[in-house]
Amino acid sequence: MVKEAKARIQKGKILSFVPTGEYYFKKGVKAYHRRDFIKAKKYLGRAIQLEPGEPMITCQLAIVSTELGEFEYSNRLLHEILEELDPEMAECHYFLANNYAHMGFFKDAYHHSKLYLQLDPDGDFSDDTEELLEVLTLEADEFEDELYEQDDLIIKQEQARELLESGYFPKAIELLKDVVKEYPEYWSAYNNLALAYFYLGKVEKAEAILEDVLERNTGNLHALCNKLVFAHYQGQSENVAELLRGLKKIQPLLSEHQFKLGATFALVGEYDLAYLWLKKLYKHGFDGDGPFYYWLAYSAFYTGFENFAKSIWKKVLELNPDKEGSEPWNLETSPGNGFENMAESIFQKLDSDYVEERLFALFLTTVSSKKEEIIGSKRLFQNQKLTKLEKEYLSMIRLGKPSKTNDAQEVAELFYENHQPIGTIESGLYLLWFSVFVEVSKDGAPLKNKRAWAGAVEYLWHKLRSEKVSQQEVAERYGLSTATIGKYVKLVNNYLN
Repeated sequence: MVKEAKARIQKGKILSFVPTGEYYFKKGVKAYHRRDFIKAKKYLGRAIQLEPGEPMITCQLAIVSTELGEFEYSNRLLHEILEELDPEMAECHYFLANNYAHMGFFKDAYHHSKLYLQLDPDGDFSDDTEELLEVLTLEADEFEDELYEQDDLIIKQEQARELLESGYFPKAIELLKDVVKEYPEYWSAYNNLALAYFYLGKVEKAEAILEDVLERNTGNLHALCNKLVFAHYQGQSENVAELLRGLKKIQPLLSEHQFKLGATFALVGEYDLAYLWLKKLYKHGFDGDGPFYYWLAYSAFYTGFENFAKSIWKKVLELNPDKEGSEPWNLETSPGNGFENMAESIFQKLDSDYVEERLFALFLTTVSSKKEEIIGSKRLFQNQKLTKLEKEYLSMIRLGKPSKTNDAQEVAELFYENHQPIGTIESGLYLLWFSVFVEVSKDGAPLKNKRAWAGAVEYLWHKLRSEKVSQQEVAERYGLSTATIGKYVKLVNNYLN
């Protein structure tokens, strides 16, 4: 599909190089014609070192990278030419169109095909571009509809991912349920829906979704990776070992799958494997987001590449300043690396449509290193979603004004003694408690025995997560009798139902 930009070479438009740069460029082109792409890349890379900023060398290297399947790196080079080196080098749009078509980004392929034909309608690649457009469009109106649907789907998926990363689970579930209803074979949304249910403590529902995906889309890598994550968090060592054996054999070709595999390995502590996949993507010019650089830094640090990890962490903070303090080398000394010290995450929860998430955000504020910043912010003052209950809670935080929300705070503080910093998993415990508290408030029931309420909620949280725990264990943790825990478990269950 890809042709060499021979028009410029044959028409004698090559700019003068210093001898060594020209020498390696010619060797690279010869290797390219022999289809020895590894050597071609090596020679052209050397030519660029000697002649940096030369668009012809950069373009030829992009073409070779495409032949090697390194589409992201090729695209980065082509965009560099158009944005910095030679904006009039129209054939770069043709090469970009081909790359995006190979990667499945048909909207981008369509965009660059049209641009090439506008800029160079009689160019060397005009016939090939017309053919590519025929394949992409078939029927213009239908294609435009598909582009609109693709945009809508991507936007919703990105929103859901951000909600998940911020511990915003009920809202993520609501959005993802709409996505799978509208796109019944969009497996990525099912996998994220399973994650949302799992983090909320609804393990059986989460696992059922994954089984459904694997039954309908056998070998789905995201589902297999999520099964490993679930097993890891539930301490199912035999299941973890079995799933790891299977995933270690997989050699994915798509960069998205390589990232998922690498991030999953990092999450379960298999840092050598994580670094192998994530560093490979990095070397090939993968344009990752915050989580990509986060897991790359962690896997690099835990495999002994501390300097590289620190250089990557700068990118993490550039993309997500709230991650400051959660560096892998600071985990032993940092006062807290959870949601409580992420102001933006707290503000997002305060803007939730769910009262339990807003209450959870207010509790996070009380234990946050950024408490004064949050309670004094204009965003909180202008928040129109806060109900009477949350306003009472806020008055208690700001002024120490007593109310029934003191009880909710005290129970949450009992959790915080044992479950901090508050990460994605721990969020489920606090959300469960505030869901119960909302129902108790409606009922007007007193919360006299705080430890009993806390113990009962924590016991049910563990059970919802399919974790082995006895009422006696939880009773001892909270200094209670087993009979008391049993009584309050029934009480909490009644409110949950």
